[in-house]
Order: sequence, then C-alpha cells, then structure tokens
Amino acid sequence: MSERGNASVIPFKVEDEPEDEMAEQGSIENPAERLQLAEAVRMAEAIIFASAEPVSERQLTARLPEGVNIAAAMGDLQEIYAKRGVNLVRVGDTWAFRTAGDLAFLMSRDSVQQRKLSRAALEVLAIIAYHQPVTRAEIEDIRGVETSKGTLDTLLETEWVRMRGRRRTPGRPVTYGTTDAFLDHFALEEIRDLPGMEELKGAGLLSTRMPSNFSMPVPPADPEALAEDEDALTDIDLEELGLLTPRVTEE
Repeated sequence: MSERGNASVIPFKVEDEPEDEMAEQGSIENPAERLQLAEAVRMAEAIIFASAEPVSERQLTARLPEGVNIAAAMGDLQEIYAKRGVNLVRVGDTWAFRTAGDLAFLMSRDSVQQRKLSRAALEVLAIIAYHQPVTRAEIEDIRGVETSKGTLDTLLETEWVRMRGRRRTPGRPVTYGTTDAFLDHFALEEIRDLPGMEELKGAGLLSTRMPSNFSMPVPPADPEALAEDEDALTDIDLEELGLLTPRVTEE
C-alpha cells in the first residue's frame, strides 16, 4: 500500500470563540433602532441643507420622528461630513453646513466684500461679547470715551449684536448682547469659546506688561438667559425703541 494510502487524517477541534469577540461581531444595537436613527440622519441632513438659516435643535425635534435621539443623529451626521468639502457645524444651539475651513480660500472670489468695522465698533463689539449683558453707559465707562449711537447702530445692522433687555436701575437702560450670527461669523460653538487673556497675549492683541490686577470677565454660559438685575423687553419697550410698529387701536 502506498504512503498516501497509509496517511491518516488528524482531527482537530476549533475552540469556542470568546463571548467578547462574538459580541463584537454581532450588532450591539437594536437593528430597528439603528435603522430608525439612520433614517433620522437622512431627514436631518435634508432639513439643514434646505434651510437658509441655521436650524435649531428644537426645530429638528419638532420635524423628526418622535423619540429620535437628536444628539446621536447629529453626531452621526457631523461625522459623515467631517472630511468633506462641507462640514456640519454647531452654532450655539443650532446646526448649519459650512465650507470646510481649509477650503475657504476657494470662496474668496465669490464672497461679498463688506465694509470693515471701525476701531471704535470693534472695541464696542469686544466689550459687549465679554461683558454681556452690558449697557451703553457701562460700555463708555470701560472704554473711557463716549460711544456714538451710530456705532451701536452699525453693530445692530450686522446682526452680531442685539438689544436683550433692560437693567433694573434708574432710567431702565437697554442691555446689549451678542447673537448666534456673531458665533457663526467667528466660528464659535458657544460664547465661552472666546479667546482668554493668555491666548490674546499670544496673538499679540494684548500687551505683555498688563497690570497685575487686570482680569477678563467670563461670558455667561447661557447668553439667552436674563441676568438677575435684567428684565425682558416688552412690546411697549420694543415700540419705544422702534423695533415694533405701534398697534393702532380702533375707537
């Protein structure tokens, strides 16, 4: 009998895979829930893409199927667009598609050249951003010079600054704060992402020989929330400020 005929087969046994490896191979999430989330991601993408303005999470909640995990859906969508020419960015509590930062130069020819803000306007804008809510008198006290109405009007026209309330002091002066448009323009997710003192020094925007007692205020965590000494603007206030057309009462 040939050697081949005398050959025998040696049996072997495959060891059972560890439970952890089996769990990794299987789907940890409920397939139905994953399918629902994937569809919600597509729907959110369509809503944000078609909107001319950033879309708030409240709007997404109202338009997406009930029970959808908005945070998970937006996280997945943001990851999908992370390496594309258009990125999904968060602006305050809203979401929007924006050109990837490293490709911004491609848009320079098509962008509208806007008038530069004056030095006074930039100073006032910085004070409002860091000190909000802040009144005109407080702005003038910080700058040490009078602030013209035209400077504030310019900032209001850019929609980077808004009238947010009235201070509970004699005369009830108007308080000013920044807007989501301000965050969007300066690529900030929230107002507390503004650079701190050390960052400003490193960028050469602050003198390295600052007074030892000099400090910078920390912007509020929620710029929409009213301060303890601040009242919301009423319809009467808006009429007085020219922001609301007076109602005509029939005799």
